[in-house]
Amino acid sequence: MCAGHSVLFTRADALLRDLSQARADHTLAKTFRAYLTPDLLIVDDFGLHRLTAQQSSDLYELIIERNRRSSFVVTSNRAVDEWLDLWDDPILGNSPLDRLANGAHQLVLDGPS
Repeated sequence: MCAGHSVLFTRADALLRDLSQARADHTLAKTFRAYLTPDLLIVDDFGLHRLTAQQSSDLYELIIERNRRSSFVVTSNRAVDEWLDLWDDPILGNSPLDRLANGAHQLVLDGPS
């Protein structure tokens, strides 16, 4: 909790691994809810790897479901204009990326890591 708001921090690879494991052990609905519930979801290190078809679909669902209900922070070492190329299907990627960009504030940090 931060000032009365719930926050969840996760790395992108851990989030996608959690969803994949939940699909395998039939706990996807419960795991998905855990990522929908916080007021703020911080996803760190997005874009280190290209997304598989399943990861693209999972991330699409998560972004669409959180849209306009709760907040996202996404960090990446890639420029935002490179993100669409990470999706398995650019048409599928365009929709959630548009939702993330709508009303977003982009901070570009330049300098030592």
